[in-house]
Amino acid sequence: METFQATVSRIRDLTHDVRELELTLRESMEIAFKAGQFISFDVPKEGHPHSITRPYSIASPPSISDRVLLLFNLVPRGPGSTYLFSLREGDTVSFKGPAGSFYLREDPTKRILLVATGTGIAPFRSMLLTQLERSSTQSVTLVWGLRYEHDLYYQDELQALTERHRQFSFVTTLSRPGPSWTGAKGRVNGLIQEQVTSARDLAAYLCGNNDMIKEVTATIQAKGLCPIYREKYY
Repeated sequence: METFQATVSRIRDLTHDVRELELTLRESMEIAFKAGQFISFDVPKEGHPHSITRPYSIASPPSISDRVLLLFNLVPRGPGSTYLFSLREGDTVSFKGPAGSFYLREDPTKRILLVATGTGIAPFRSMLLTQLERSSTQSVTLVWGLRYEHDLYYQDELQALTERHRQFSFVTTLSRPGPSWTGAKGRVNGLIQEQVTSARDLAAYLCGNNDMIKEVTATIQAKGLCPIYREKYY
C-alpha cells in the first residue's frame, strides 16, 4: 500500500449522523484503485498508547484519480468516525491504500445485484458509477436497507441514474418506516426472496451488517449457485 497526503476539500452532511468527506490529493499525486476498495487511517484511541487502523471504502469511482470521496456514519466513541468527524475543510490528512478484495469484477455475462444496509452503500456507489461509465447493457439492481425516513440520502442521485441508464434499477426499503412512507418496507432479505427467482447468470455483492449478509447469502444460495462477494460493516 502507498501513503497519500491529502487536503479536506469538501464536507457534506447527508443526514443527522452520515457525512461525506472529499479528500483532494496533494500536488501531482494520483490514486489507482478498483471500485469497491478502501483506504485506511491511523487514528488515536483513548486509553491506547498507539494509534489504531480504521478502513473506509472509497465512494467515488476510479475514473476520478486526484481525490477520493468517503462516506461514513458517526459511531459514539468510535475512534475512526470521531477522527473523521473532527476534520474541517482545509485540514491535511494522511492515509494508506488502496486495499481490499471486495471490488467490482468485469464479467459481462452476469446480472449484477448490489445489496447494502446503512453506509454499506459507500463501495456500491463507486461500483455503480464505474459500471454505468462502461456503457454496458448488463442489468444492475441495487437493494438498499435503511431504518427510518430521516436516514434517507442519495435518493435523488440514484433516481437520476435510473433515468439515464435503462439497465439500472434500485429499491430502498425501510425497516422502521413511519405511517407516511409509501415505499418498500421491511428488511432487505424479504425483497431478495421476492425479486431473485434464480441465481443463474447472477453476480451478487453484499455490504453491510453481518446478519444481513448471512441471511441474503442463504437466500441466494437456495436459488442456485453464483459468485457472492461480501464485505462486513460493523
